[in-house]
Amino acid sequence: MLLTSYFLAALAIALAWPTPLALAKAKWPARSPVAAVLLWQAIALAGGLSMIGSMLVWGLTPLGDDLLSALHQGWRLLLGDPDAPSPGVVHLFALSAALLFATHLVLTLLRAAWRISRQRAKHRQLLMLLTNPAEDRPNTLVLDHDVPVAYCVPGMTRSVTVLSRGLLDQLSETELQAVLAHERSHLEQRHDLLILAFTAWHEALPWLPTSRLALDAVRQLTEMLADDTALQKVQRPVLLRAIVTVASSVAPNPVHDPAQQGGSGGDLETVPNGELSSGRLQRLLNDPNPLSVFQTTAIVFCSLMLLVCPTVLLIAPKLLG
Repeated sequence: MLLTSYFLAALAIALAWPTPLALAKAKWPARSPVAAVLLWQAIALAGGLSMIGSMLVWGLTPLGDDLLSALHQGWRLLLGDPDAPSPGVVHLFALSAALLFATHLVLTLLRAAWRISRQRAKHRQLLMLLTNPAEDRPNTLVLDHDVPVAYCVPGMTRSVTVLSRGLLDQLSETELQAVLAHERSHLEQRHDLLILAFTAWHEALPWLPTSRLALDAVRQLTEMLADDTALQKVQRPVLLRAIVTVASSVAPNPVHDPAQQGGSGGDLETVPNGELSSGRLQRLLNDPNPLSVFQTTAIVFCSLMLLVCPTVLLIAPKLLG
């Protein structure tokens, strides 16, 4: 089990620093956002599991040769069995660190989910006062403002898309269709839950620069996924004109959304359609060649292996000795 703990620690370090840096600099994610999102999720999950697992396995080393036998011996120790081996102070510290870190991750996720649910509830109440329902578009609200604005507010029971009067006046019908398709894809694919998970990861490890890097990358990838959905309904130039119209607005969001005002809480809200990065712009201007089936399969396989490897080692650490 000792060698297994060292391997998990090395894997955790690799997934916490060099791997996210390399993926963030790579050019291929724009060619296959779905595969890139899967890989980012695998890196985050495997990294967290490896961090916790390395401390857990090392702390349980004196109690047994595998996780199940060590847990059994630990249970005997808790029941006061005098014949059960004691892990010692140093190993108890490792076990406590593993438990505290796992609890910290879970509580951070729950706190972030609770905070954003309250922010969105307040936002919906404010929208009820400042907007009117669109007559011919279900679950769409119209904000009486000249600045072109388009964004969505996800919800467990009812999600809404918000459009400004200025946007409706400036866009043609096909351009408006592109914007609606983009925003609704955020809601239908629940990109907010994906961003929530990476926001919680960043809040749990704010001292880790790559946690912010992962969050920013995933936010851009969700925008690309929404663009791809919109491109199934409209031509590329139409979508580009619509997005540039929104992005050209220099005025802030006329609705004060606490979920988008400063701090990490803003990362939980779906990215407004007005945010147009250079990478996303280049992708819209130059249709990228999608990855081959072999390349996509290889990336998905690597993502699965990242999850399987630490899981198997936790259950059967004898594989490494």
